[in-house]
Amino acid sequence: MRGELTLSSQKSSVSFSVQEMIQAKKQKKNANASIEKLMPIILLLTAAVSVLTTLGIVLTLIVETFTFFGKVSVIEFLTAQKWYPFSSTQGSYGVLPLVMGTLKVTIIAAIVAVPIGLASAIFLSEYASDKTRRIIKPILEVLAGIPTIVYGFFALTFVTPILREWIPSLEIFNALSPGIVIGIMITPMIASLSEDAMSSVPNSMREGALALGSTKLEVSFKVVLPAAISGIIASIVLAVSRAIGETMIVAVAGGSTPSMNWDVTSSIQTMTAYIVQVSQGDAGYGTTIYYSIYAVGFTLFLFTLLMNLFAQFISRRFREEY
Repeated sequence: MRGELTLSSQKSSVSFSVQEMIQAKKQKKNANASIEKLMPIILLLTAAVSVLTTLGIVLTLIVETFTFFGKVSVIEFLTAQKWYPFSSTQGSYGVLPLVMGTLKVTIIAAIVAVPIGLASAIFLSEYASDKTRRIIKPILEVLAGIPTIVYGFFALTFVTPILREWIPSLEIFNALSPGIVIGIMITPMIASLSEDAMSSVPNSMREGALALGSTKLEVSFKVVLPAAISGIIASIVLAVSRAIGETMIVAVAGGSTPSMNWDVTSSIQTMTAYIVQVSQGDAGYGTTIYYSIYAVGFTLFLFTLLMNLFAQFISRRFREEY
């Protein structure tokens, strides 16, 4: 009799524990379902914040730029070859000297960064062992984490004195020194993205070329490089757009003299450097000079936008599917 009671109590205890487990599982399932319904809303809100922020920036640039063009002719802004906004008389607002300074620095940076970045990418992708790649690539990418103001003082206090030993006519503030340092700064971007593009090329293509008698160098330049060309060009375009928008290096080492010549040994001023100069308080709120920074900023925005669109077009146009 006592054994039957014990068995009965055990069965009821087991039944009760199973019911608790079923109830707990239902509650967990309901909680998971609630989270599944909530997450798309949270993700949508975060995406909306980024989109609305971009729209707000663009809208601010457009509105303030139109205010500037209410005071200065668009034709003068686009065609005049002098930029003297701080003139005691009526200033001149031709953006071409600022564009010229930006292009000089960008071209020098590209000349430095593209060969070094591509050579580094080819070595990491085709020649380096896994151990070497794991050591070198993080060290190379550390360059991207150095603050640009540090690069600026490096260009002014280290690179410029060395260059003046070779080029006596080089001024303290010039286009050559910041251009070289910007090239060093964007090299990791080209190297890393290009190496990723080359690594995605199937090994079967390399093995087939080697089986036909190609050397390692021929495989790198005639097989891997053409196969990864879309990613390589996209990395170069993105790096160049980064160089166009660089601020502190040119503000510290480039000077503040807008000019329309191609002389890289003299002082220049880029679009970003001018924005920094005015933003430091050289112009009062509501003045023509104040609104000019928005016009210059909008011009810079168009430059970088076109570069990014070009990079996307290249990526889609020449992308290889494996």
